[in-house]
Amino acid sequence: MVNTILTDIEGTTSSIHFVHEVLFPYAAKNLPEFVRGNHTKPEVSSALQDVAALAGIAANDLEALIAQLLHWISDDKKVTPLKSLQGLVWEHGYRNGDYQAHIYADALDSLKAWHQQGLDLYVYSSGSVYAQKLFFEFNEGGDLSGLFKGYFDTVTGAKREAESYQKIQKAIGKPASEILFLSDIVEELDAAAEVGMHTAWLQRDAAEMEYHPHHRCVRSFADIELSALR
Repeated sequence: MVNTILTDIEGTTSSIHFVHEVLFPYAAKNLPEFVRGNHTKPEVSSALQDVAALAGIAANDLEALIAQLLHWISDDKKVTPLKSLQGLVWEHGYRNGDYQAHIYADALDSLKAWHQQGLDLYVYSSGSVYAQKLFFEFNEGGDLSGLFKGYFDTVTGAKREAESYQKIQKAIGKPASEILFLSDIVEELDAAAEVGMHTAWLQRDAAEMEYHPHHRCVRSFADIELSALR
């Protein structure tokens, strides 16, 4: 019986357009000055050291590091130090009231209902844990941070690798058969299913629903029937 929900964010709880048309452009515009003004702070310096190591750039070449970060943003790379720095930049935008995170109405209703029913809710996204927490704190649906017991990002591992879900299952401390993973990406669902998790494929914008032999196929959270998952 499923008693735990592990959910993706982009394309699952929230619109891809918000991420790509609001958050990414905001980071691209504001990251250079943020890095220049904050590069000596420990959390920024640590991320820049990681960027230097990954890209083969001198750690003291600030402008080259910034150029690499902007290149990764334009290519939508899931690089952990980039995600960490984006989260710090996005915090300013959230706290300044420049935007609020989007959430689908069906996701908001279901997450609240599941929480009230006593289910444990977790998030697994390519965005940093810090960015995830900001996302659900500064949300159109209100401060939703209290709904979730924990967050996972690419520090745990890549989202298309089964080992990542095995680590998450162990961290949650429940059998994989009690966990339902929600995503709009089939390869992520494949990886979760490989370790025994239940899966649901969100197909919000598809002109026609696709069938998959191993994943439940749904349009929205409202279509998810937990009682059918055993």
